[in-house]
Amino acid sequence: MRIGELSTRTGVSRRSLRYYEDQGLLVSSRSPSGQRHYDDEHVERVRLIQAFLAAGMSTSTIAAMVPCMAKPSRGGAHRALEIMGRERARLSSAIDDLAAARSALDHLIEVNREYLAQSTGAEP
Repeated sequence: MRIGELSTRTGVSRRSLRYYEDQGLLVSSRSPSGQRHYDDEHVERVRLIQAFLAAGMSTSTIAAMVPCMAKPSRGGAHRALEIMGRERARLSSAIDDLAAARSALDHLIEVNREYLAQSTGAEP
């Protein structure tokens, strides 16, 4: 299939599919005229890439897992699990940082409300 059909079957734009190739996430064969050609396995690969992106993974991190996706094996599964574990820890840390920032902002909002209440004599 050509890139347009892969785009239609996966719901992913042609531009994104070309970007996935540029990032090493997807490899197509080429016709003598340079047109990209894909098979049914590419549909599943694109869906997997989309799932990883939706889970907050970067394309460079996904690219590190491409060998695990290309030739599934126990060793590859362990490597993928290690990578996904690191990504989960990164996301958890980011969530903790955001929660701390929200708490700090909540405190500043409360201080501001108290100031307004004192300056106007109204309740916060």
